[in-house]
Amino acid sequence: MHHFWDVLAHWGPLGVFVIALVDSLGVPNPGLVDATLLLAAVASPANAILCAMLGVSGSLLGGIGFWEITRRGGERYLVRFTSTGRGQTFREWFRRYGLLTVFIPALLPLPFLPFKLFAACAGAMGVSRTRFTLVLAAGRIPRYFGLVYLGATLGENSAPWIKGHLWHLGVFAVVLFAALYGLMRFADRDRVE
Repeated sequence: MHHFWDVLAHWGPLGVFVIALVDSLGVPNPGLVDATLLLAAVASPANAILCAMLGVSGSLLGGIGFWEITRRGGERYLVRFTSTGRGQTFREWFRRYGLLTVFIPALLPLPFLPFKLFAACAGAMGVSRTRFTLVLAAGRIPRYFGLVYLGATLGENSAPWIKGHLWHLGVFAVVLFAALYGLMRFADRDRVE
């Protein structure tokens, strides 16, 4: 299997598309899309923008497929756990604010944020496909274009730069989540009044 991913990585932009598609469909490959984007941008800075565009396209197509799968199969499974009590409270909270939990890991390449878990909840809990896709695009576009920018400008030093700044990215994720959550709560309060 490792050889298969190596072959795709050598395909350049097309390989990025396939890896992003497969990753977003739910096949676990932590960090593989990010690493492939960086390697492709380092190897061919002229193709960096194309790699980012194909990475975003593959991620969105795969994400829609994953949303469809979890929408059809996950709803019945989650109804058992989210129809009463705390589960119902979580379901309502997720419908209102849960896309923040999709946006943050879609935006930031942090290995400890479980993107697929939150994406599965979005599909299973009935978040609309359009809203899910827009949130996924809002996270993936700056992430993938930022990664190819780093790869094209820093070259071989881009991966160590990211590793050296993971703590900063983690703090940024927490602050961003809190700020966006606060804004959404404030907007909800204004609608109720």
